[in-house]
Amino acid sequence: MEFTQDPGYQLPPDDVAAIDELGKVYQSFRAELAKAIIGQDDVIEKLAISLFARGHALLMGVPGLAKTLLVSSVAQTFDLSFNRIQFTPDLMPADITGTDIIQESGVGGKREFEFIKGPVFANIVLADEINRAPAKTQSAMLEAMQENKVTVLGKTYPLPPPFFVLATQNPIEQEGTYPLPEAQLDRFMFLIEVGYPTAAEEKEIARATTGTARQALSHLLDGDKVIAFQQLVRRVPVPEHLFDYAVRIVRKTRPGEPESPQWIKDTVGWGAGPRAVQYLILGAKSRAALRGSYMASLEDLEAIAPAVLNHRVITNFSAESQGMTSKKIIERLIKEMRED
Repeated sequence: MEFTQDPGYQLPPDDVAAIDELGKVYQSFRAELAKAIIGQDDVIEKLAISLFARGHALLMGVPGLAKTLLVSSVAQTFDLSFNRIQFTPDLMPADITGTDIIQESGVGGKREFEFIKGPVFANIVLADEINRAPAKTQSAMLEAMQENKVTVLGKTYPLPPPFFVLATQNPIEQEGTYPLPEAQLDRFMFLIEVGYPTAAEEKEIARATTGTARQALSHLLDGDKVIAFQQLVRRVPVPEHLFDYAVRIVRKTRPGEPESPQWIKDTVGWGAGPRAVQYLILGAKSRAALRGSYMASLEDLEAIAPAVLNHRVITNFSAESQGMTSKKIIERLIKEMRED
């Protein structure tokens, strides 16, 4: 991914109008989701940021917080194909990608191999409880998430654009689960933490879900429009100092770098890689565009930094003994960067 931007660059009038349109679409998107999802405003915003930045997202939260409902509702608001994959310990790679089967052709009863597409062939793929499948099955998602294609028996099949993987994971249940490989975690643009609702929201959830059936959600965007907005997001200008900030904060997470603080060297085993810098810039661009801004700001970058960095910083035993989590480390790092 290349990020070159003239700091004096200004958006042409057509792009200014397009960002205004994207802002209106985003407000309609939130209004539609509010028919099915109560609260979770921050989660919805980060999902939208990742979608328009062309990134995948991992939703982390305990059962019952409407993670699956949220993803399926997002798919309803976009006029896109949607498949759900329920990850289980016995799920095989071919159950995700598809496989060749022998079919009898109509000419002379000749038998031929025909590729039957798996559920990964959709615009939005919900990988439900993704950490329940072993590494062999997880590997089937890596090529799809990074290259937007799958390879089956030596043949490569492109996935339909736009393509998003929205995965869910339960952080408290350990039995029958497999930790996601770091290489796969790094493919997710955001780790989005889904928290408990407020008392008022919980009361409204009870009222809304124990009454009559909910109304259907309206389609707001088709695939071509989503792709056009994704391309627009990449054209949003970024000041030079934001590139400097993104590089600095990522390099500070690496204990082996000279600019890394001593407390990072004492608590972090492995820091974030270059993909984190790319996603910090893309996330800031996307957040700015969704909020109707014509240039990314430091506020945009700081707002999405925890979701980009939390799952890319691996703590060591010393951190665990002190109760220092990746989340706390990133919060402290952002605060120190602000005070510099």
